[in-house]
Parts: sequence; structure tokens; C-alpha cells
Amino acid sequence: IWRTEKKVTVSGHTRHRHKPSPISSGFEAPAANTTLMFGPSALAASIARTATLRSAPPEMLARWGDSALTQVEWLVEDGAAFALSQHLQALADAERTSFAGRVGAGITDLLMNALGFTWRDNAACLSSSLAPHADFIYADGAVSGHGVVLAEAHGSFAASVSSAGVTREAKRKYLRQVRPHLATTSPHGKVIHGYSIAFGSRPGATGAFLHVAETLITKPRGGRHPPTQTAPTPSPEAAPTSLALASHRSNFAIMDAPSIVRWIDWVRDGGERSDDMQPSLFVRIPYAGRVFLCSMEMGGPFGAYSDWLDEFWHPRWWPPLRRARTLSRSREDFAGCFAMEERAAEGFLNALSAIVRNGRDNLPESLELPRLDPAGFRLGGGEADLTSRDSEYRYALYRDGLALLGSPPPRRMVGQRTWLPREGMQGGKGRTST
Repeated sequence: IWRTEKKVTVSGHTRHRHKPSPISSGFEAPAANTTLMFGPSALAASIARTATLRSAPPEMLARWGDSALTQVEWLVEDGAAFALSQHLQALADAERTSFAGRVGAGITDLLMNALGFTWRDNAACLSSSLAPHADFIYADGAVSGHGVVLAEAHGSFAASVSSAGVTREAKRKYLRQVRPHLATTSPHGKVIHGYSIAFGSRPGATGAFLHVAETLITKPRGGRHPPTQTAPTPSPEAAPTSLALASHRSNFAIMDAPSIVRWIDWVRDGGERSDDMQPSLFVRIPYAGRVFLCSMEMGGPFGAYSDWLDEFWHPRWWPPLRRARTLSRSREDFAGCFAMEERAAEGFLNALSAIVRNGRDNLPESLELPRLDPAGFRLGGGEADLTSRDSEYRYALYRDGLALLGSPPPRRMVGQRTWLPREGMQGGKGRTST
């Protein structure tokens, strides 16, 4: 497994005119012409996050999340600069193309999160036809109170990849799949800005090209002041309900919590209400100064003996905690457990329980949910590495609370929590010492 954090500089940045500009008065886009730093857990987690934003069965999506870990583990070389593994050449052409697309989506998700956007959904909701559209919708951060932004992703791994070619693809996809949808209304709000992010690398060569094309925000001429901001100022923890549900459907699917996903589907899509009121079990794991919840809904090495969790711990159980996922003995330090930061999980699951109790006909427009500072990736390139090579903590944490823990926790589990569909989160938080 590669362990050194990658540094990929935005090698090109273009802005495309749009009238009116800005589409929403007072909106200012965050600076995207920078350097993106990320570790292996972050890239694997973002590939999983972007691959699971559709309505497929949660049990299936959990396997898709696992496959992202395997691909990143085998197909990306170690080192500070991005480089592809020689194993990529052993794959069929279709597999190489598919992996390039997944990495392009993962890089896009990392950049959008680093720019401050939290909540996400697949942009297929823009159109029921086969008309071209962007890949993803994001909200929060700079766009709060204004609407949503679009993000189109592109990845290419071929001998012919060049800076000019990556730039050309970013621009082409912006004009074709982003610009036509600007100023339109989506199920999640008005589209007021857009990005097209293209990423490319040549197999056998070191380095990568990253180009960002986005909507131009023009400034008034002659000292004129922009129109007064009319968009309401939301609460700092207000999350659009529709996007929070879409994001957490993906999160709990790759965490192996299918019963929670089915309750989210009942809220989002209707249908008959589930009679399943069985609790969902989580174990509490102290890691990097936080406590994370790992789902035990699909079982694990502990089976029905969850009462043992406080006293029974051994690193050999860590890989099966996700599911009996087989790793070679030389790579056991890359366990890859998807988890949720405890405060973020509790906030969303309690909100979901309130909806279950009150009925989906009374669905609120927004939910009060915490935001977290991300870890495992960031913008900027002059500072120290994200983690030292010998650090015991290797993980990625997103603003919505999802995390991919890439190394076994140095301390044992510290208890358990349960979620009941009507009652919400149950159980004390327990101790946090070893």
C-alpha cells in the first residue's frame, strides 16, 4: 500500500462566462487554483463515496465500497507525486478506463470537500432523459443559502495524456454537461455554480494533470456595488434535508447498515413503511482523538456476543470488523473500516428517528447536523505532510462525519450504541480510556 501523501497541483484553471453573474446575488466561489493533498484512505473513501450515490441495494453498495480499497491498494504507486502502479498495465483496456473514471470521480469529491462543500448527490436527478448532465450535486460551505453547485468528473490514464488534453476535456465537459443546467432548479435547490474537473496521468510516468473549469463570477465595473444579498442566512448546522438523506444513504450503505438505508429510502421514496423496528448495533472505537461508530448490523467476528466488546480485543479481529474481508498478511495495517464520527452519527440518526415518528408528510426542509473538519486531505502544498510515515493513525474524515480508518485502532473498543427507528440513539457513551 502506498503511504506517502500525494500532492497534485491544479495545473490549469479556466472560468466560463454566464449571464447573469453571479446567478445568486452575493455568492462568491472558493478559490480552486491550488494544490490538493491526500492520502490513500482519502482517495479510496472518495471513490467509494462517489460510486454509491444511487439507489442500488445497500448490500451491493457495501461491496462496491470495499472494491475501492482494493483498487487503490494495488494500482497507485507510493511517493509524493501521483504515479500508477505497473499492475495497471496487466488489466484489460476496459478495466483501465473504468479505474481512471473512478479516480477522476474520487479526485473531484476530494477537491469539492476541500473547497468546503459537504452534502452530495448524484446529478442524475437533474433530468429523467438521457440528456448529458454533470455527475454530482454539492451543497453547504460558500453556497449555503444560495442553492447548489454542479460537479462533472473526468479521469484518463493513457500514454497520450497531456496537460493540453486534460484541459480540453475539462472545458468540453463543462460546456456540454454543466453550463446547460446553470440557473435551473434541481430537486435540491437552484443550480447557481458549476465545476468540471479533469484528472489525468500517463502510465509509467510520474506526475498528474488536474484542470478545473468553473463558472466565472464577474465583478461590477466602475465601482458599482453588487445588489443587496437577498438569500436567507441559514443556521451554521442547517443541512438541506434532501441532500443530507442522499449523502447518508451512501454513508450507511458502505458502513454495512442496510436497515438504516431502508428507513432512509422510506423517507425519500415512499412505499410501504417497514415493520422492522429492530435496533442497529454500533461499536465505539477511539481513534485519533475522536470516537467513531462502526456498524455491527451485518455481524462480525463477535456475532451475538456484543457484551464481550468492552473486554475482548485483538488486532487480528480488525479486518473482519468490516466484514470477513481477506487481506494478505503483509498488508494487514490497511484494514479499511468505514465508520461514522459519533457526534455526526448521533445527530443524523436522531433526526431520522424524529421523521419516522412524525411521518414523512411533515418532512422538514433542513436538518440541524454537525460539520467536522476534514482529515486525510486538504488544500495547500507548502505545509508539513498530513501524517508522518510512522503515525499510528491513517484515516480520512469528511465534513459529514464519514471516515475510512486505514489502520487498526491502537486502543480497544469502548462500548456500544444502538439505534432504534422510533427512539433514536440509545446507550451511554461509556469510557474512552484504554
